[in-house]
Amino acid sequence: MKILFIHQNFPGQFKYLAPALVQQGHTVVGMTMQKTDAKDWQGVQLYRYAAKRGTTPNVHPWISDFETKAIRAEACFRAALKLKADGFTPDVIVAHHGWGESLFLKDVWPNAKLAIYCEFYYHPHGADVGFDPEFPATDEGEVCRLRLKNLNNLLHFEVASAGISPTHWQASTFPEPFRSKITVVHDGIDTASLAPNPNVSLTLNGNLVLTKRDEVITFVNRNLEPYRGYHIFMRALPEILKRRPKARVMIVGADDVSYGARPANGQKWKDIFAKEVRPLISDADWSRVHFLGHVPYTVFIPLLQLSSVHVYLTYPFVLSWSLLEAMSVGCAIVASDTQPLHEAIKHNETGRLVDFFDVPKLVDEVCGLLDDPDHRARLGANARAFAQANYDLQTVCLPRQLEWVQTLAP
Repeated sequence: MKILFIHQNFPGQFKYLAPALVQQGHTVVGMTMQKTDAKDWQGVQLYRYAAKRGTTPNVHPWISDFETKAIRAEACFRAALKLKADGFTPDVIVAHHGWGESLFLKDVWPNAKLAIYCEFYYHPHGADVGFDPEFPATDEGEVCRLRLKNLNNLLHFEVASAGISPTHWQASTFPEPFRSKITVVHDGIDTASLAPNPNVSLTLNGNLVLTKRDEVITFVNRNLEPYRGYHIFMRALPEILKRRPKARVMIVGADDVSYGARPANGQKWKDIFAKEVRPLISDADWSRVHFLGHVPYTVFIPLLQLSSVHVYLTYPFVLSWSLLEAMSVGCAIVASDTQPLHEAIKHNETGRLVDFFDVPKLVDEVCGLLDDPDHRARLGANARAFAQANYDLQTVCLPRQLEWVQTLAP
């Protein structure tokens, strides 16, 4: 087949699937907005496109999101026309449609099968919006903006033949009848390389050497923000640090925003909640809290491998790869009792679940596990076994993804 992948940051979620299709002998092209001079990536032919205009100043706030998607869709559409003129006609198009790029590709190649990566469908109630009462909507029209935010999804439903979603809960956010067209297969975790390492050591700042003998609490976000429970975790720290005088807390994450709203007046969520709890923490205890920022993968994996307890909190939203990576390396996990977690964390089997907002309970769960190495070992072993059985890249996810693509063949 001739297969076209669309992702503004290609390869994104297709980093294993696209090369595997090349290995099967298919012609694979990837369209990307990344600034690159490369023409090939692991056998995938790269085709770059770029937006020709920016968003309109002072556009109505309810439609600003869709205007951005329309601009990207136009850029992808015009690049696709050139690709077609160069002689390429795909049998199958696999697109992460979340940024809108694939909206008009069926108008370029009407006979191609379009399949979309269904990451999330927005709801005014019952999911991320309105979940956290600490951050209520400031405008009654927010529900209207959110409805229009789904325009991109709805327009894709008219032209897409199939969808793929990484978790059952994420797929369940999509409405019928399109939900029935979604196949649930996770992107996959390389559990062979993401394995426990009892001999792991990590040197931070050139002088702090950590091993499995140390008591290490890890917390990971792409960006430190409320959507991933950063505020809840920080409020648990004063008591955790008092109870665990030898524990070191490793916080991974940048200080920007991935999801949700930015704080007012140019502030950073990271700083807001650090300042909130700092008066409750002594200087000596604060010296054991390490903000690592965004770390390279070569540091991230050893950090998980030496973790004594890993904390993962999230609104009802997209499930992070980092949770499954932590499971794969055998972390003892304390996680929020929210819908995305229920497929991976079984309470007291593959981790411990705690109410997202219950700070004292989070403290008790973390400290209780630190007091019980045998329980930690059992949870970690179960978590790894679950990840291997359900999310392993080579034996579970990639074969199912390849089968899914084959079902799209004309």
